[in-house]
Amino acid sequence: TGLGFSLIRLISTHCIPANYLNMRRGDPAFRRRLRDKRRAQQQKAERRGAQLWDPAKNEKLQELFLQEVQMGQLWLSRGEHQLGVEHLSNALLVCGQPQELLKVFKHTLPPQVFEMLLHKIPLICQQFEADMNEQEYLEDDRD
Repeated sequence: TGLGFSLIRLISTHCIPANYLNMRRGDPAFRRRLRDKRRAQQQKAERRGAQLWDPAKNEKLQELFLQEVQMGQLWLSRGEHQLGVEHLSNALLVCGQPQELLKVFKHTLPPQVFEMLLHKIPLICQQFEADMNEQEYLEDDRD
C-alpha cells in the first residue's frame, strides 16, 4: 500500500500538472490572453514612463527642487534647523540624484543638521512609497 500511495502521489504531483500546463500553454485562447495581458502591462508602463519624463513636469520638479533647497538654506541661516531639514528632505525627495545631493549636504551642512537629515531619510522613503501606492491605486481605479 505504501508503494501504491507513492505512485499515486508521484502521478498527481508531477504528471497531471505537467499535462495540464502543456494543454494550457497549447490553448490558443491562453496565448491570446497572455499576449493581451503583457501588452496592457507594457502600455501601462509606457504611460507611466511618459508621465515621468514629461518636460513640463520635469521643469516643475526642478523649480520645486531649487525652491526647497533655498527654503532649507533660509531656515538654517535663521537657526531653525528642524524646518531647514524638512525642506532639504523635500529637495532630496524630488532630486534626480539623491546620493550626490547627500554628498554635497555632508560637506556643506553642520554635522548635527546632517545627522538630523539622515534620520529623516527613512520617513521620506515611507512617505514616498505611500504616495506612489496611492497614485497607483488611483490610476487602477481609472482603468
